[in-house]
Amino acid sequence: MRSLASQPEQFGLPSAQRLQAYQIWDSYFTPSGSGPDPDRLVKEITKTMPTLEKGALQRLCIFLPVGLGTADPVTETRVRANPNGILEPLKRWPDRLLGMIQLNANDVRGSLDALNRWLRDGPMVGVYFPGGRWGSLACSHRNYDPLVRRIGELGGLIMQHNWFITGGKEHPGASTPADLVLLAARHPEMTFMSAHAGGEWEQGIRAVRASPNILVETSGFDPTAGFIDMAVRELGAKRIVFGSHLPSRSLGTELGKVLGARISEEDRYLILGENLRRLLAPILRSKGLA
Repeated sequence: MRSLASQPEQFGLPSAQRLQAYQIWDSYFTPSGSGPDPDRLVKEITKTMPTLEKGALQRLCIFLPVGLGTADPVTETRVRANPNGILEPLKRWPDRLLGMIQLNANDVRGSLDALNRWLRDGPMVGVYFPGGRWGSLACSHRNYDPLVRRIGELGGLIMQHNWFITGGKEHPGASTPADLVLLAARHPEMTFMSAHAGGEWEQGIRAVRASPNILVETSGFDPTAGFIDMAVRELGAKRIVFGSHLPSRSLGTELGKVLGARISEEDRYLILGENLRRLLAPILRSKGLA
C-alpha cells in the first residue's frame, strides 16, 4: 500500500509525479514564527515534514531571529543565551532549509553586525524584514538604506513583509507595498520580494507594477480566484514567487492558487520554483550550497 505522502490526490493535489516535476521551492516557511527556541522549532518542523512530502516541496526559506539588537527583548535574551541554537534546523535539514535572518531597521549597527556574522560569515542566504513588529520602521525609512546596500554587497535576498489595510496603516511602523516601492526606487540594482503581494493583492499588484525590481510572494491571505491570473497579466510570471506560509496556512490552498490559475505550464514552473532558484543561485554558489 502506498503511503499518504505518495498520494497527494487524497488531498486534492495533483499526482506526486506532477508535483515533483515542478521542483517546488518555497519562499515563505514560518514554523512557530521561526522563534528562538530551537527544540520547539525542530519539533514543529518535524511535525510539518509529512505535509512537505505530500506537496513535494524541495527547499524552503525559513526566517530566523539572530538577536544582536534585531529582535524584541525576550527573543534577544534567548538568542544571546544560545546564539548558535537558531542553526539547529539548518543542521538537521541542510538539503531542505535555507536560512534568512530577521532584521529590525531600528538598530542599524546591530543589523549590520548581524549581516556580517550570519550572511557574510555564516550560512544564511538572505534577510526577512518583518512588518510593524518590535517597534519596527516602515521600509521606506532611510534606516533601511545602509542595510540594503550591505545585503547587496553580500549577494543576499530580501523578503519584506508588507500589507495594505483598508483605511490606512495599522500604525506608522507598518510597511505597505507603497513603502516598498519607495525603497526599491532608491536601490534599483537590488531585487525585493513583497510578502503576500501586499495582502489586498489587487491594490498590491498595482502598487508595484511599475517597479521591475519588486516581485510578489503568493501566500498569507484568504484564497480568491483571479489573484495569480492578474499577477501574471500585470507583472509577468517572472515576478512572482511561491510561498506556502506553512504550517499556519493550508498547503492545498496555497498550491491551489497557482495550480488552479488560468496560466501556462511554463508560468507555473517559473512561479513554483524557477524564479526563486534564479534569485538565490549566486549566493548559493558562493556558499557551496547549490
